[in-house]
Amino acid sequence: MSGVADDVIDALHAVHDELAPVAGSLTGEQLTGPSAASRWSVAQVLSHLGSGAVITKATLDAAVAGRPNPGLDANRAVWARWDAMSPEEQRAGFLEADGELLAAYDALDDRARADLAVDLGFLPQPVDVATAGRFRLNEAALHSWDVRVALDPSARVHPDAVPLLLDQLGLMLGFLAKPATLGRRAVDVAVSLSEPTTSLGLHLEEARCALGEPATAPDARLTTSAEAWLRLTTGRLGPAYTPDDVTVSGTISLDTLREVFPGF
Repeated sequence: MSGVADDVIDALHAVHDELAPVAGSLTGEQLTGPSAASRWSVAQVLSHLGSGAVITKATLDAAVAGRPNPGLDANRAVWARWDAMSPEEQRAGFLEADGELLAAYDALDDRARADLAVDLGFLPQPVDVATAGRFRLNEAALHSWDVRVALDPSARVHPDAVPLLLDQLGLMLGFLAKPATLGRRAVDVAVSLSEPTTSLGLHLEEARCALGEPATAPDARLTTSAEAWLRLTTGRLGPAYTPDDVTVSGTISLDTLREVFPGF
């Protein structure tokens, strides 16, 4: 499992290295301008990433030391401190905190990367470093896109992160999907992805959303890149950011899928 952890840590570095120079070059007006994250400015996204880095490092440090997860009260204190920062302080704090988190991941030896149990505080049991790191990668890669696309509408989620986040998607689908918007309809969507190439089935009904094998006779078909699929399921495939090669046919539309996946 340490090989997967290595890949996740490498992807975290790649995402940081892509965002850091962009964040460092932002003007005051750009920092306070809107990001692609609903209701957040660019600086607030960086603040979220920075406070998340502090919390993730504290969680990792506790696992290494054999201590319990620091807990929600500790997280609230971190959020309050970051909320009180100026936009410039949030930018500088993100760059520093994310660098410190990456250094903490880099310091893990092969045994820790394979065997360390990390209590994230919101799952029923501890997980390995690869799984814990993917939760951070999900946050880092998608919110990096929220910042970069505000400056460049053609921005994409870093390619090193995409296949790793696809593996994590099944764990997060219950949080991401709001299938009640379909009413009482049940819909099976055959999803064909490229880069990497894969096929899967998306089952939607009023109280359930699940991924699995494609249905034999699906109600609808979606063809897209894996990167665009990842953004669709996390509420980041608005009309202005949708590639031309995204196609949907059958009994459901792309706009309806956007409603099912409103994002975070």
